[in-house]
Amino acid sequence: MLKQKIKNQESGILFYGMTPPRAKNSKEDLDVIAQKHIDRIKNLDIDGLILYDIQDESDRTDKERPFPFIETLDPCDYAKNYLDAPLHVPVIIYRAVGKYEKDEFKKWIENRKGRDFFSVFVGAASKKTKTTISMQEAYELKKEINDEMIIGGITIPERHSIKQDEHLRVFRKIQSGCEFFVSQCVYDLMATKRFLDDYAKYAKENGQKMVPIILTITPCGSTKTLEFMKWLGIHIPPHLEERLKNSEDILEESVKLSRDIFEILYFYAKGKGIPLGCNVESVAIRKAEIDASIELLSEIKKIMS
Repeated sequence: MLKQKIKNQESGILFYGMTPPRAKNSKEDLDVIAQKHIDRIKNLDIDGLILYDIQDESDRTDKERPFPFIETLDPCDYAKNYLDAPLHVPVIIYRAVGKYEKDEFKKWIENRKGRDFFSVFVGAASKKTKTTISMQEAYELKKEINDEMIIGGITIPERHSIKQDEHLRVFRKIQSGCEFFVSQCVYDLMATKRFLDDYAKYAKENGQKMVPIILTITPCGSTKTLEFMKWLGIHIPPHLEERLKNSEDILEESVKLSRDIFEILYFYAKGKGIPLGCNVESVAIRKAEIDASIELLSEIKKIMS
């Protein structure tokens, strides 16, 4: 069970991540979309399904957004009303903390009491973003109202190359109650290695336990998707960007690249005693990219078996 794997700090946790449908869909369209999601997920050998809480991240950069921001259903509502009963798989709900009023957030935590519930608390996209509740307040409310809720945090390994303190951010969040971490999509192999180095070193030197780090990988089906990933702040080293752009099939090449990156990092982490897992992300609507995410998931399962 997912709860035990997280509590035991196990390696090999496998998630499949996706966004809920657009909020403007009709009830009839939602029923159709949900059934497609169920058909896709029900036979996957995964530990949990991640549902993202989408934010408009335009405050983070002055560059034009390659794709328009589209409001989606609340991930908790989508899981409860469409997915929970037919799937019987743990759902990990992302919660963009700053989007919610304090009383609304408190009520949400209160309503999750009495059952295993998994969430990842997400901060604001940038310091410019106006929020009504801070991350620290969110952690404190969770501890006060429903300390049994299992929460994770976000980590951005490539940020470590610049600020060199990503491991310290992780340990601060562990002190605040985070029991696992899901990374931003990883394409920068060396930055991630440096983060893992310092994560393991700090844990050893300070007698700290290392909680699971779940690295996110995702297929990239077009140059426009590549630009969107860069807009989101994902660092793609120039030589890898050129490799993708110049490939005969960018989608196929991105699957190979993501698989290879994860395999290297998985065994690198294993050698350091770091519990590492994977989140295969599928946020595209094109069938080819969805199929590629399933193929990639299968490949990752083999690596971690």
